[in-house]
Amino acid sequence: MDTKHNDGQVFKNRLLEKFTHTHIAVPLTIFYGTGIVLLSYSIYLGILSHTASIGLFLIGLFSFTLLEYIVHRYAFHLEPHTETTEKIQYAAHGVHHDFPKDKTRLAMPPFVSMALATGFFFLYRLIMGDNGVPFTGGFLAGYAAYLTVHYVVHAYRAPNNMFKVLWTHHAIHHHVENDRAFGVSSPLWDVVFRTMPRVKSKRTSASI
Repeated sequence: MDTKHNDGQVFKNRLLEKFTHTHIAVPLTIFYGTGIVLLSYSIYLGILSHTASIGLFLIGLFSFTLLEYIVHRYAFHLEPHTETTEKIQYAAHGVHHDFPKDKTRLAMPPFVSMALATGFFFLYRLIMGDNGVPFTGGFLAGYAAYLTVHYVVHAYRAPNNMFKVLWTHHAIHHHVENDRAFGVSSPLWDVVFRTMPRVKSKRTSASI
């Protein structure tokens, strides 16, 4: 691995470098689709009642927002102390901060995210039994929802309505205070854990 901070290249190997780029439609199709399949599996095969399946799906979706915050704050913004950790941090998230307009680096490569998703499925199935099926479906749909918001705030200008707060919140994280505003799909956990921006920013979505 070689972190080329000047041009956004992560790997010297061309094939490996190619795998660091992902069209947003690929993970959205995979994870929205998987979420719906798991929910449908739970409902139509009678594993759980309709109400329980939908409720657990929604709880799983909400639960992902907390993981989103934790990973963004404590993993993606981990302060590197060695050359190896610096390379890992740059490949995982630093390159996105250096090149926020690169639409092909707004999601993890599918083979990485699918491996993690599989691990979460077996973990939740082990811990929760049948309840883990719709819960995991919602959890994966939550990841897809996060990707949707993240892509939209980088690819489009902010609307003149209540959703503009998401554009402003993320713009502050990228350009003003990268140790604040870790929530992407929602500022909820920034409020809970007191990492809301210290000052108001006049920057708009155009700067993301």
